Order: sequence, then structure tokens, then C-alpha cells
Amino acid sequence: MSEKLPRIDCQELIRALERAGFVWKRQKGSHPHMWRETDRKRVTIPVHKGKIVPPGTLRAILRDANISIEEFRTLL
Repeated sequence: MSEKLPRIDCQELIRALERAGFVWKRQKGSHPHMWRETDRKRVTIPVHKGKIVPPGTLRAILRDANISIEEFRTLL
């Protein structure tokens, strides 16, 4: 059975990724690209103010960042 993802907005997601070592690299429209130099991972975050990041999108971002759900919960 899959673990439930926390319901968070894009600002909370960005703060958690910064704690995981990602830095803001660039932005195109409302989608910032964050980068982690240690393992050269790149993720794109959809920023829609006041809206919750959809669970499928959050799961894909965590998969791209190579972060487990348990680790992500500790970063929040």
C-alpha cells in the first residue's frame, strides 16, 4: 500500500527542497527550476499561489529529486 503524501502548497515544497540542498537555478514563467549540485538533480516546481500541489505532481517531483516520502516528511 502506498504512503499518503502530505497536502502542501508550492511555497512549503520549495522550502523543503531547499532544506534538502536544492538551490533556485532559474525560472521560466511560473515554474522555477531547482538544482542540487551534489548529485546533479534538477526539479521543476509549478507555482500556483494558494493552491495545493496535486499528489501525482508531488510524487513525481520527489521521485525526480530522489527523496523518499519519509525523508520528505522530515524536511517539512
